[in-house]
Amino acid sequence: MANVYVHNFGCRATQSDGAALETMLSRDGHRTVGSWNAAEFVVLNTCTVTAAADDDVRQTVRRVQRANPEARILVTGCYAQRAPDELAALPGVQWVVGNSHKAEIPEIVSRAAGAPADYHGEVRVGPIGPTAGLLAAPVDDASGDRTRPNLKIQDGCNNVCTFCIIPSVRGRSRSAPADDVIAQVRHLAARYREVVLSGINLGRWGRDVGNPRPERLAGLVRRILAETPVELLRLSSIEPMDWTEDLFEAVASSPRVASYVHIPLQSGSDAVLKRMKRRYRARHYADRAHRARALMHDAAIGADVMVGFPGETGDEFEESRAFIESMPFTYLHVFTYSERPGTPAAEYPGCVPMAVRKQRNAILRGIGERKNFEFRRQFVGKTLRAVTLDRGGEALSGNYLRIALATPREANRLEEVRIGAVTPRGLAEYDPLAVLHSVHVHGEPLRR
Repeated sequence: MANVYVHNFGCRATQSDGAALETMLSRDGHRTVGSWNAAEFVVLNTCTVTAAADDDVRQTVRRVQRANPEARILVTGCYAQRAPDELAALPGVQWVVGNSHKAEIPEIVSRAAGAPADYHGEVRVGPIGPTAGLLAAPVDDASGDRTRPNLKIQDGCNNVCTFCIIPSVRGRSRSAPADDVIAQVRHLAARYREVVLSGINLGRWGRDVGNPRPERLAGLVRRILAETPVELLRLSSIEPMDWTEDLFEAVASSPRVASYVHIPLQSGSDAVLKRMKRRYRARHYADRAHRARALMHDAAIGADVMVGFPGETGDEFEESRAFIESMPFTYLHVFTYSERPGTPAAEYPGCVPMAVRKQRNAILRGIGERKNFEFRRQFVGKTLRAVTLDRGGEALSGNYLRIALATPREANRLEEVRIGAVTPRGLAEYDPLAVLHSVHVHGEPLRR
C-alpha cells in the first residue's frame, strides 16, 4: 500500500471532504502522512471560489514537484470540477478527479500503487446529480485546534447568485439524514465539548428537491439538544432568508447553542443585491440582524461582504458602507470581487478597477475591526463560557471571542473565564498576579 498526503484548500466543506478521503484511504490500507515530502501520492483537494484560490492550487503543484519530484499528484475538488483540462495540463499532475467522482479516489490510488510510475489515469469529471452522495467526515476546526470538530451535514446549493461558481461545482442541495447527524453528534460529544455544524448552504438542510417529507434545521437543532449530550453546538453560516423565527428561537432558547449568528450580506445596496440575484433586500437583512441582537444580547453577529461587484458605483458602495455601519455586527469577512469564468457576473459591464476594489475593501475592513474592538471591550470584567484550545493558553468563547488564558489549561474543557483586558487579537483572562492593561488597538476578528 502507499503513503498518501491529502492537502485541503478553502472552506469547511472541503476540509470535511478531505477528512472523509483520509478515512477511506486508511480503510483501504493506505497510510496518510503529515507532509507531501513523505508521500508517494499527493491529493490536492481544491477550492475555486476566487482567482486567488486557483493560483494557490497551481503554486502548490509546483511546490510539491520541487520538494518531492517522485510524488504522483492527483487534483480533486471544486477547481477540478470546474476546469479539469486546465489542471490536467499542469506538469506533474497525473490525475484530475472532480467532486462528481471524489469517492473513487481510494480505488484510483490502490490501482495506481501497483502500476508503473509513469501510469496516468483518466480525467474523471461528470455532472453532480441531486441524489449524489454526501462525502463528509467530522474534522478538526480549520484554525488548527483539535477541540472543535466540524461536521458537514449539507452540500450543494440551489441558489443562482450571479457571482458564484459553487452550485456548478458542488451540485444541488443535499442533506445528511437526521438520524445520521444525531448519531455523529452523539459520537463526537463523547470526546469533544463543542461541535460545529456546517454546509455549503446550511440553512437549507432537510429541504432537498424531491424529499416527500422536508425537514427544517430548527427541528434538527432541537433533536440534537434533546437526544445528545453535546455541551456546545455551533451553527456556521446561514443565509438571511433561512434565519426563520423558529430557527432563531431554537438557537436562543438554550445555553448549549453558541451565541453566534453568521448571516452573509454581500452588499447593503439593493441595486447591487438585485444584480447579484440575492433573494433579499437590505430591509429584510436588517430585520434578521436586529432580531438576532434582540434575542441574544451578547451574540457574535457577523457577515460576508463583497466589494467591487461589476457596476458598483461610488454611490452604491457608500450606500452599502452606511448600511454596514448601522448594523449590530461584531466582525466582518470582507472579500474583493473575483471574476469566475462561467458565471453571469463575469460577463457584466462596468468592471471596477482593482485599485478601487482594494480601497473599498480597506474601508470595510476598518469598520469591521472597529466594531470588533468595540464588541470585545464590553466584556472586560465579565465572565464568559469558553472551550480551551489545544495550542495551550487560549480559549474560544461561545460568542466567538478568542481569550488568552492567564495560566495554561488542559485542552478541550468548557470553562467559565473572567475577562481582565482587551488584547490586539481578542481578550485576556483576569490574572490576579499580574497587572493587565487594556490595549486600545484594533484587532483582527477570528476567521471562520
